[in-house]
Amino acid sequence: MKDMIAYKGYYGSVHYSDENRIFHGKIEFIRSLISYEGNDVGSLRGVFEDAVDDYLDLCIKEGKIPEKPFKGSFNVRTGSDFHQEAALLAKAKGTTLNTVITEALEKYLSA
Repeated sequence: MKDMIAYKGYYGSVHYSDENRIFHGKIEFIRSLISYEGNDVGSLRGVFEDAVDDYLDLCIKEGKIPEKPFKGSFNVRTGSDFHQEAALLAKAKGTTLNTVITEALEKYLSA
């Protein structure tokens, strides 16, 4: 994945500031704001991994459940026409709207 790094199921962005001559990023796909920066690619990866580990340790110390980047559910805003078509298709196939959307995503992502 371009401009992203991954560690323990968390994803971090990778950006470069020529003005400050640093690499920087934040953990993506969670509400908590956790940022990091490094002087080169190797140090950026290290501080990203440290940030993830620190976040998980802090959650343990505070007795909180760490946020998961992807929960398996999300809202899709398609407009009423697509919603209607998908719901009618699901009904005609004897399945659920979730199944129709999941099958469509599987086809799209495997292409």
